[in-house]
Amino acid sequence: MHNVIIIGSGPAGLTAAVYTARANLSPLMIEGSQAGGQLTLTTDVENFPGFPQGIMGPQLIQDMRAQAERFGTAFQTADVTKVDLNQRPFAVTINDEETVHARSLIVSTGASANLLGLDSESRLLGHGVSTCATCDGFFFRGQPIAVIGGGDSAMEEATFLTKFASHVTIVHRRDKLRASKIMQDKALKNEKISFRWNSVVEDMLGDDVVTGLRLRDSVTNDTTTLDCKGVFVAIGHTPNTRIFRGQIEMDANGYIQTSHGTATNVPGVFAAGDVQDPHYRQAITAAGTGCMAAIDAERFLEAEG
Repeated sequence: MHNVIIIGSGPAGLTAAVYTARANLSPLMIEGSQAGGQLTLTTDVENFPGFPQGIMGPQLIQDMRAQAERFGTAFQTADVTKVDLNQRPFAVTINDEETVHARSLIVSTGASANLLGLDSESRLLGHGVSTCATCDGFFFRGQPIAVIGGGDSAMEEATFLTKFASHVTIVHRRDKLRASKIMQDKALKNEKISFRWNSVVEDMLGDDVVTGLRLRDSVTNDTTTLDCKGVFVAIGHTPNTRIFRGQIEMDANGYIQTSHGTATNVPGVFAAGDVQDPHYRQAITAAGTGCMAAIDAERFLEAEG
């Protein structure tokens, strides 16, 4: 029996672990088979407060983990494969083998950026390929950038990146955008943005860093090369909430809905980080909601006596 179980080990979960451990709640963190979340795939992090020279993403996660461990957080490197939230204590099944129980639960499983699935994409991720313009746009000042996608996210990322890039090319596989009219108009009217219509990314070029894209025209089948120094994949995110479906209220896209801080519709279950945040998706906002979830869980347990 645990007072608090935290599922997920990104900035939200680790911050929640620090706070609940300091409250003498002896939290158990089930950190997943890929511990640390998306920051472990990030190189330089320059917008997390307290690091004037920046810090590597994996190092930031390692330091946060050590801090949580110092105050008494227990860690289990495994995947949660099932939860039963219909009665308390909550039952959490690990790797389809072991079941542990908790008086309260903090869900911080994050959201995964949708990728194209190319081998070169995974190889160059963090070396010119990014899924977050706010995080990485600054690194491409004065350089040509490509944004892949045709929805609101792609238009928003492209418009934001014009602050830094010499030019932004939006690569879209169709000849029409899915983005809302207002977002389309912003991008179409921006002199620093151009479009490559009916274009499918066949490969991302570069040995150590991105040097360009190989594109195939879906109408003519012709192949061309687009020179660029950065590639931002903006084809959406998928919240990691599959195991909670039917038990926790979610929006149409699968993000957990919270109210009064981080509370879900299930008393004693709280959600923090990108799993309940489709808008900001920043390490610092995730950490902030991790703090909130920890305080909410502590007050819930106190009220329960």
